[in-house]
Amino acid sequence: MEIVEDVVIVGAGISGLATSLGLHRLGIRSLVLESSDSLRTTGFALTTWTNAWKALDALGIGDSLRQQHVTLDGNVTSSRITGLQTSQMSFDAKGKHGDHEVRCVKRNLLLEALANDLPNGTIRFSSKVVSIDESGLFKLVHLADGTVLKAKVLVGCDGVNSVVAKWLGFKQPAFTGRSAIRGCVNFKGCHGFDPLFMQYFGNGIRSGAIPCDDKNVYWFITWSPSSQEKELEENPGQLKQYMLSKLGKIPDKVKAVVENTELDAFVSSPLRYRHPWEILWGNISKGNVCVAGDALHPMTPDIGQGGCAALEDSVVLARCLGEALLKSSRHETKDKAGEEGREEHERIETGLKNYATERRWRSFDLISTALVVGFFQEGNGKIMNFLRDKCLAPILAGLLLKKSDFDCGKLSIS
Repeated sequence: MEIVEDVVIVGAGISGLATSLGLHRLGIRSLVLESSDSLRTTGFALTTWTNAWKALDALGIGDSLRQQHVTLDGNVTSSRITGLQTSQMSFDAKGKHGDHEVRCVKRNLLLEALANDLPNGTIRFSSKVVSIDESGLFKLVHLADGTVLKAKVLVGCDGVNSVVAKWLGFKQPAFTGRSAIRGCVNFKGCHGFDPLFMQYFGNGIRSGAIPCDDKNVYWFITWSPSSQEKELEENPGQLKQYMLSKLGKIPDKVKAVVENTELDAFVSSPLRYRHPWEILWGNISKGNVCVAGDALHPMTPDIGQGGCAALEDSVVLARCLGEALLKSSRHETKDKAGEEGREEHERIETGLKNYATERRWRSFDLISTALVVGFFQEGNGKIMNFLRDKCLAPILAGLLLKKSDFDCGKLSIS
């Protein structure tokens, strides 16, 4: 069975749903393919920085999410070795693009906010893409159930194992040798934490805790596991106890957050990233195909920009694609397979090239910065610990605000 669609988006994660919503706001229908049978909420929460709020406002869902999450006042870093505070930074600051705004947003609430504003039938669940072919000016998207979608535009928002990125010629993202455990605990009453982004560094481990609201606290631990430690990932109970033993000198209140987390409320995963030079030389777009989100720029979580950058992508992509498709619709349609179809295809190709140009250096910058920050944050040894705690802590913290001082612009098109 062959079905014709104008815009097919692969993946109903943050970038896929946000791109679809951006197009919907411009009056353009899209179809989002999701391989699982429901929205995926793995990851529990994400730090949502100033740049992400500008994107969420452009998409029209910023205010509803603000009402459900507490504003963070600042960032506090401490040594896991000495227990002493190494830096403190207020988020009450102005950047080039206005006041800073930081919250820790629960992933399920973000995905639901994006999905709920989409027209019924936009998301097609249990739809795994197995291959991509070409047919004239269209892309043929083959699904596991035998369905073939004929797409005028194909957008890959299908994560680190992206089928679309592979078709464009990107290599599989590289492993860093590091892993991350992320979890979330729901307190029956008020958790009592101040609205701060709390981080702890030392001996090759980075950990932190961030309140989402009055009752939920998100936490994370990143480290470089040995082969024996990797085996623990198969046993959540043992992994949790092992992590508790590795937390070092952090406040009992923060340790209690990890202790109180249910075994099904945290997940361990290896950290992967795309080599920055691949972003510079690779095909972010090719013809009527492009990638966004983790399919484009998988990065380490050291500056908290993975999900934020995905939201930026979605606004820029919807705007560039909207210009191409809406200009096409203004023209009288003659023969879509003929001259008019070719002109529209060229406008789409130009629109996606504009998107790629706009996102290339920003993606390169974020991936590179995250790698450098991660190197210093998780560095081990006496010299590295001394340098980080005495000299680098405020600089590394400052990069969090600096990289979030970015505005992807509005959805309006000329």
